[in-house]
Amino acid sequence: MENSELFWNASIDQLKKGYSEDAHCYICLLCGEKIEKGIIYPQNDVLYEAEKYMQMHIKETHQSVFAYLIGLNKKMTGLTEHQSNLLRLFYAGKTDAEVQQELEIGSASTIRHHRFALKEKERQAKTFLVMMELLKEKDMNAPTFVPVHKTATMVDDRYNITNKEQDEVLNKLFPEGTNGPLLRFPKKEKQKLIILREITNRFEMESTYTEKEINAILMPIHDDYAMIRRYLIEYGFLDRKADGSAYWIKK
Repeated sequence: MENSELFWNASIDQLKKGYSEDAHCYICLLCGEKIEKGIIYPQNDVLYEAEKYMQMHIKETHQSVFAYLIGLNKKMTGLTEHQSNLLRLFYAGKTDAEVQQELEIGSASTIRHHRFALKEKERQAKTFLVMMELLKEKDMNAPTFVPVHKTATMVDDRYNITNKEQDEVLNKLFPEGTNGPLLRFPKKEKQKLIILREITNRFEMESTYTEKEINAILMPIHDDYAMIRRYLIEYGFLDRKADGSAYWIKK
C-alpha cells in the first residue's frame, strides 16, 4: 500500500501519533519511513526502542504531526489561510491578546469569536465523519477513489479518479505493463495524473537523484522525458533543488 493510502486510511488516533504499525515495523504516515521492531537504535549516546525512535523521527523530521498537517494544501485541510494562522498561534499556546497583537486584527473578543467558530467547525467535521462512516456500511454502489497524494497542487475535480478508471488508463497507455514504455502521453488531466502517479513508482522514496539519473529513468518511458520530468514537479510528485542539481520524491 502506498504511503498516501496509509495516511488516508489511518484512524484518528494513528494520525494524531503520526505513525501506524504492522507485525514487523512502525511506519511514519507523513513520509513512509519504516522503523523495524525488535531493534535498539542508538542516537546521541542513547539507546531507543523502535517506537520511541519513530517518535523521535517525527519530531526531528516533521517538527510535529500538527506542523505537518497545518502545512498541507488548503484543499486537504479545508482551512483558509487566516484559520491556519490562528490555529498555529493557538497551538503555540498564545493567549487571545497575544494572537490579536500578532495578527493585528480586532480585539481579544474577536479572537474568542474565532475560537468559537473553529470549535463549531470541529463539531461539524465530527458529525460529517460519522455520517460518512455509516454511509460506507450501506452504500454498496459507491466507487472506490484513488487517494490524492498529500503533496498535490491545485486539487480539484481532476483528482476524482476511481480505481476502475485508473486501471483502464494504465492498461491502455502501458500496453506492455506499467514497467514498460508509455504508448503516448495523454492530454486529458485525469489521465495525466494517473500516468504521473504510476511513473513515480519507478523512483525510490528515500533516494536523491541527479538530473541525469532522472532522465535515465524517464527515457525508456517516453521520448519527451523532459516534459514528464517537468510535469512530475508541477503536479507535486517530485521536488528539486533550485539549481536542478538534485531531485527526490516529494513527501
